[in-house]
Amino acid sequence: MTEGLFSDDDLIRHITREGALIAAGGAASLLQTAHPQVAQGVYDHSYTAEDPLRRLRNTMGWLYAVQFGTRKEAETFSALVTRGHDQVTGPGYRANDPELQVWVAATLFAVAAQFYQLLFRRTFTEDELAEFYGQTKVYATILGCPEERLPATYRDFRVYYAGMLNGLEISDASRAIADQVLHPRLPGGPLNAPGLAAIRLITAGMMPAPIRAQYGWTWNRARELRFRMLMGALSVVYPRLPLRLRTLPRDYYLHTTRKMLAKVTAGRRPAIRVPSS
Repeated sequence: MTEGLFSDDDLIRHITREGALIAAGGAASLLQTAHPQVAQGVYDHSYTAEDPLRRLRNTMGWLYAVQFGTRKEAETFSALVTRGHDQVTGPGYRANDPELQVWVAATLFAVAAQFYQLLFRRTFTEDELAEFYGQTKVYATILGCPEERLPATYRDFRVYYAGMLNGLEISDASRAIADQVLHPRLPGGPLNAPGLAAIRLITAGMMPAPIRAQYGWTWNRARELRFRMLMGALSVVYPRLPLRLRTLPRDYYLHTTRKMLAKVTAGRRPAIRVPSS
């Protein structure tokens, strides 16, 4: 296999290979759309409400291509994303704005680090967080964001991230997208209810307090206790599953991504739409 952007020894691969991180995707997504410009772009251009499973497939396909694909796969898919983002413009926003790219990359790093530590009951050292942060800059730079626009170090990131969390004012578009993400229309209808309830609890539990309050989500001792019990149960069961099972989502989404990219390479129209944020 042609060399990728990262090696198996890199923290980004060690952390993001875990399929359970998808359960934290709602928190990352709604942190991204807490930024009113990101929210408006998603609200105006995204297909999340119409086809949430396709949106998930495309987003995870891109992430796994960058994290685990070959360099060519990562760059080819990212070029498709950039081309798609060229069309995501409107009053006061454009998806390829470096400011928005930095924020999206920041949420992907912060949520993955937070959820992994909860799931595996471990605390990263500052050096590990610095290493992981440095590697996740790729989420912005591979889409054309100049590296100098990103916080240079992990300590710089902490200052930037805290400032953003305390300064963002979410919009009506943010709230509308939150409703779409947390109450998706999925095949199976009521059969999805237990899983979606768990996702909503994880999303609320991981959301920083200033943003959670703006979304208007109830958070009290009872909900916090349920969140801690859920994460406690997951931390007992999930790490003991075979690695092959834990990485099945990565393998599935990489497989579908490679099929799509093969069509692109062959000159045929891709069968999927690229993520809009």
